[in-house]
Amino acid sequence: MPQVAAKTKIWMDGEFVDTNKASVSVFDHGLLYGDGCFEGIRVYNGRILKLRSHVERMFESAAAIRLQPGYCIEEIEEAIRETVAINDRQDGYIRLVFTRGKGTLGLNPFLCPKATVFIIAEKIKLYPDEMYEDGMSIIVSKRPRVPISCLDPQVKSLNYLNNILAKIEAVDAGVLEALMLNIDGEVAECTGDNIFIIKDGIISTPHLCAGILNGITRRFVIDEVAPALGYTIHERSITLDEVISADEIFLTGTAAEVIGVSHVGHDVIGSGKVGPISKSLEQEFRRRVASDAPEN
Repeated sequence: MPQVAAKTKIWMDGEFVDTNKASVSVFDHGLLYGDGCFEGIRVYNGRILKLRSHVERMFESAAAIRLQPGYCIEEIEEAIRETVAINDRQDGYIRLVFTRGKGTLGLNPFLCPKATVFIIAEKIKLYPDEMYEDGMSIIVSKRPRVPISCLDPQVKSLNYLNNILAKIEAVDAGVLEALMLNIDGEVAECTGDNIFIIKDGIISTPHLCAGILNGITRRFVIDEVAPALGYTIHERSITLDEVISADEIFLTGTAAEVIGVSHVGHDVIGSGKVGPISKSLEQEFRRRVASDAPEN
């Protein structure tokens, strides 16, 4: 999780403030109703991985909920760079947030005259190091993913309660991640990560129609990391039985990066350790972001 230092400077509505002074109104609709959107972005060796992709997706999320942040893409990119620089963050995690802003206690979003925008740049550690070596255990959530027709997962909104309730299931089971199915029983994604399975050397991942977020790290692995190693990743419908019988499983996410899965519930995946293809993809990912993380 992000570790916020006492001296961290937060970019908030165009100026930098100390952590203890960074706050939003209790009447902000982001707080009252989850009315807003966010992005998590990584910094590697001073370079901001896929910055333009993240910011473009942020503006697409904002447009989908008709939220006007009051800044253009280039201004937000510059603000992110300034936040990273002022906090001397060579490696870490950026959280970009647009909220609807201060309004009334009613639902009407158009009674909020001005959005709230803030940027945090801090350290992050989502999973312990040993899980990247030994693999992580996950469960299958009993709670299905919200259908696309109810809330498009491409909108990375502040309302993450569906994911949080599934995460609670995982924590109650003694693990850190849960796989979510859609209402048709197809494999969708985990609470904060995309999922990939490997069978007989073929890598597959759920297609967007399953009701998943088109993760930036997911896309980076599909378009750049895997092809560099000679792999093609197939986007298709995946069943839970295919997950359980997979030779290897790995997850991707901005905070998680690339991490192998050893168990799904009581079922052992492959050898019960991180598989060789998963490990090679993780290593290639780390090599690329350490040497020259692409910012576009």
